[in-house]
Amino acid sequence: MTTQRIYLDYNASTPIDPAVAAAMTPFLADHFGNPSSGHWATAPAKAALEKARGQIAALLGCANDEVVFTSGGSEANNLALKGVYFARRDSGDHIITTRIEHPAIIEPCRFLERLGGRITYLPVDRFGRVDPDDLSRAITPRTILISIMHANNEVGTIQPIEECARIAREHGVLFHTDAAQSVGKIATDVNGLGVDLLSIAGHKLYAPKGVGALFVRRGVTLEPLIHGAGHESGRRAGTESALLAVGLGKACELARDRSSMERVRALRCHFWLGLKSRFGNRIALNGHPTHRLPNTLNVSFIGRVGSEILQQLDGVAGSTGSACHSGRIELSPVLEAMSVAPEVGIGAIRFSLGRGTTREEMDAVAERLSSALAAAS
Repeated sequence: MTTQRIYLDYNASTPIDPAVAAAMTPFLADHFGNPSSGHWATAPAKAALEKARGQIAALLGCANDEVVFTSGGSEANNLALKGVYFARRDSGDHIITTRIEHPAIIEPCRFLERLGGRITYLPVDRFGRVDPDDLSRAITPRTILISIMHANNEVGTIQPIEECARIAREHGVLFHTDAAQSVGKIATDVNGLGVDLLSIAGHKLYAPKGVGALFVRRGVTLEPLIHGAGHESGRRAGTESALLAVGLGKACELARDRSSMERVRALRCHFWLGLKSRFGNRIALNGHPTHRLPNTLNVSFIGRVGSEILQQLDGVAGSTGSACHSGRIELSPVLEAMSVAPEVGIGAIRFSLGRGTTREEMDAVAERLSSALAAAS
């Protein structure tokens, strides 16, 4: 008998939504023209590209010309960080971020440090939240950019972006947020958030891999990462892919309806209550109890190793931030920054739900966890 495979790693990547695939299909066989050319083959591709830009803008509450297509969330983050740094380094060289950012933020910051940039990595509390007062104290006359993720990919904690962005505005500092995990799950209106730059990753919201976008508020100047012709209003050279843009645009159109997230939130809560009932004080929640993504549950099985538990779950796809090197288990950097005790942190598993998740699947995972932990006792 084949064991049912259950996917609970939606924060890592989502399947392409059928409606997204349908929207993309015509561009696989037709509409192949270069959107930047000026003849009959251009029109369908250019029209599709601009329609997609409008769909993204509608989700973010911004103007169409404030959307820049990228190859994904990592490029969008790199363009925001490096683009601001190189455009403004005559007036400042200081960037503020946090200790729990995705590597697509941390690594560009380390690169800029090698070039002489100064980076401040803010701490977080035990729930993974930044203290806006820490941000205020970190700003200097040389600060040119603040980058704080909207929601953490590992524990799901949502940051107080509105307050942090207000502090940035008061000091005349640009504010960027990596919204790869939040778009389509919670509100991401750029004016409501108060941000100047916001990154999107297509494959986190049921679009294909290889496409993303960066919101760039009017008036913000960036040095391009890719130099060439004047695509994307001179902000990102390279012939745009109408195929991928259509996919991201349709996914953003679908993401405007977040009603499915309430069902997902209810499933996550049902799952968590079931685990608490089964395991009691042998399990701990990682992340904020209320300020967190509706689809994300990061739990630690105290005294156990999360990766070993996952291997015993018979076809359940989840994730763990801990890593094993030379027989030694290293705590996730995010949990370490949250001051989670090692004996708790190494037992962490992230279960991230999506539109396709069912109650039957969550109950089956709870059963498999009981069996796996009982066998290891």
